[in-house]
Amino acid sequence: MSKNYTGKCACGDVRYVAHGQPKVVAQCHCEECRRLSGTGHTVGAMFPSKSVSVTGKLSQFKYMSGEGSEVTKSFCATCGSPIHGTNTRTPDHMTLSLGTMDDASDLGIEVVIFACDKPHWDQLDEHVISFPTQPDWKPED
Repeated sequence: MSKNYTGKCACGDVRYVAHGQPKVVAQCHCEECRRLSGTGHTVGAMFPSKSVSVTGKLSQFKYMSGEGSEVTKSFCATCGSPIHGTNTRTPDHMTLSLGTMDDASDLGIEVVIFACDKPHWDQLDEHVISFPTQPDWKPED
């Protein structure tokens, strides 16, 4: 029996179901992914397009990659959550944003791309304090 991966945006207006296992789970550090995510990278799971169904209103942003292919990023038109991306180099596939999945506990990063663009601050030092939830902390004046 094949697994289904479900997901949604932050406001719940956009939902999706992906049938089967992803072809690859990748972390990308390219400039576009950093800017679109507002972080040092994105993490996505690539599925055949025919195995994914998406409902809800999406907006899109398109750009040309350094390889000359057109990349389309789709996001919720209401809350802006990044939902998926497509690339004309792999026209029969889409990459779902892992952070929007309801349960990605059995998935892990298999490959890192554009590692040469990884910012030095996109990693945790062993001395960084970690909290299991929001800490009761306020900045000092």
